[in-house]
This record gives sequence, C-alpha cells and structure tokens, in this order.
Amino acid sequence: MSEGVDAGHPRYESLRIRELLVESVALGLTSQHGLIAHGRGEALDYLLGERTHDFARLAISSAVALLLLARRPVISVNGNAAALVPGELVELSKLVGAALEVNLFHSGSERERAISAHLKAHGARDVLLPDGETVLEGIASGRRFVNARGIGSADVVFVPLEDGDRCAALRSVGKDVVTVDLNPLSRTSRSSTISIVDNVVRALPLLVSEGKVLSVCDRDELRRKLSAYDHERVLRDAERELRSSVGVY
Repeated sequence: MSEGVDAGHPRYESLRIRELLVESVALGLTSQHGLIAHGRGEALDYLLGERTHDFARLAISSAVALLLLARRPVISVNGNAAALVPGELVELSKLVGAALEVNLFHSGSERERAISAHLKAHGARDVLLPDGETVLEGIASGRRFVNARGIGSADVVFVPLEDGDRCAALRSVGKDVVTVDLNPLSRTSRSSTISIVDNVVRALPLLVSEGKVLSVCDRDELRRKLSAYDHERVLRDAERELRSSVGVY
C-alpha cells in the first residue's frame, strides 16, 4: 500500500498516512468523514512538532497501568484506528488482556465486518461487534450501539480517536476512559480519565512497549504508576505546548 509516496519527500510520513487512509476508504475500513477528522488532527500534530512530548509519555505509562489494573478492559476500535495501527491494537489487547470491540460513529454492519476481518488478519483472535441489543444512553450517533460482553460491561475503555459525546456517556455510567486526542481542549480530552495528547501512530507503539514493561509488575507498582498521573496538569502542559508553537511553524 501507499507505493506512490516518494520516500525522499520531506513530508513523507504525513503523506504516507494520508495515502493509507484514502486506500482504507476503498477497502471499506474508513469513512470519508474519517478523512476530515484526520486532517483536523494533523494540523494540531504539526503544532506539537510531530513528536511525542513528556506529558504524553506520562499519560501512556499511566494508561497501561490502568488497563492492567482493570477487571474488564476493552479496546474500542474505529475505522481510522484500524487502518493506521491494527497490529499495535491487537498486540496491546493481548498484553493487557483487553477485548477488542468495533464501534463506529457512522455504524454499518458491512464496515464493522471489514474492520473485524482486518484486525483478525493482523493477529486478533476474537473481535466483538455491536450485538444489536445493548445501547449506551445519551448518544445519538451509531456509537451508542455496543456489545454487552465488551463495552457494555467494561470498567475501563480505551478509545483512540474518540468523540466527546461517547466519552462523556461512558464516564457518566462509571467507566474509566483512556483516550488518544491531539486536542487538549476537546471535550474528549477533558472528560476522559487519562488523555494521551499525541498522534495515534506514535502513541500505540509506545503503549505496546510500555505494556511489555509493566505487564510483569505487581499491582502495587501499577498503582504507583497510575498515581503519578495528574489529568489537569497533563492537559495544561499540552495546551501550553500548542500555544507556544503558534506562529513558529
């Protein structure tokens, strides 16, 4: 995939990801609306210098600790996440013992099945789909449809590339939520339990690496890792970084 992108181009990685998402629309993984969402995030990533900052690394470590401490963790997967980091999502799910569940803003059984097949092609053993009966209240979009064995009964939900309505709805029913969001001012970032302000293509490999390290830790050590996370400070530091970059790039 993405053979037409010139590896010598100074914006190679950005162009490669764009091309991958366009191809993923043709494969039935990503919606056209997902391309717009990606463009918005790419603009913010540009202001962050397209690198992972210390505030994101702290959130990543705390997020892995929270997932490992959870009773029923679930990783929620949408089209963009499945297109960009399928292997990492599968590996993280195995490291932290989390179920994978497809959950889409623009729901549809054909695309849900395509994403499930794509994740299985990258090593997933089982992928949950909305069961047609379980609904998350307070959401108008297709993301209200969940699986009773997955998001419906989860205590911690990891939702890369999240939208604010669902994050707030999950929190309102007592679930902890880990998000990856390049905008520290968004409803998603502010209402989540842990917000990783970073690009998902950088955050997921780091989550996997941290999962390998922390998976051998005892629960007391994991709790210490989690206690180091200060949500307001992380968002404040991320916002400061964004604002300091305005006019530089």
